[in-house]
Amino acid sequence: MARQRTATATTERDESTGDGGSAATSETSGRTERPGAARAKNPLLLAALVLALCAAGAAGWGGWQRYQAANDDSASFAQARDDALAAGEQAVQNMNTLDHKTLEQGLDSWEQSTTGDLHRQLVDGRDAFARQITEAKTVSTAKVLSGAVTELDERAGRAGVMVALRVTVTAPEGEPAVKESRLIGSLTRTAEGWKLSALGQAPVGATAG
Repeated sequence: MARQRTATATTERDESTGDGGSAATSETSGRTERPGAARAKNPLLLAALVLALCAAGAAGWGGWQRYQAANDDSASFAQARDDALAAGEQAVQNMNTLDHKTLEQGLDSWEQSTTGDLHRQLVDGRDAFARQITEAKTVSTAKVLSGAVTELDERAGRAGVMVALRVTVTAPEGEPAVKESRLIGSLTRTAEGWKLSALGQAPVGATAG
């Protein structure tokens, strides 16, 4: 009887050990399956990351385009301002430069620098003015001291300039007369570029540049 109980106990221990091993193996097997599940989810995470990066890239590109457009507009305005100033200074200088020995060339330069009513006034009064200069035999030269754009409407093609210049008038007799003045000019953009459409004295105290 004792031997049977011992054999029975041994058998129970063996069965118990076998069951326990099976359970442990089952648990271990369950643990080894989890990394596989994580790997199965990786493609989803990768896809989400790619979408996020694409969205960020699109936002960045849109911001760059807006920034570039703003800079392009600013650069375009600055170029138009510089063009208007250069044309205005040259036109004002031309209008204050005239040599009786090259009278026709000088008057042509006046007309080429102007447009609108100012141009028509110069054309209509050309002959009378030519007679005056021929009789006086004067030589007028101008030097631009400074200039500034006072207004600019690029879309409408209008601009305003103020130009400070020194004018020297030399007559056949006597010393040259030197005078500094400030002039206000209105510019109109034409197919040939910016041209003077009006010209007059600047108010007292006004400065150019």
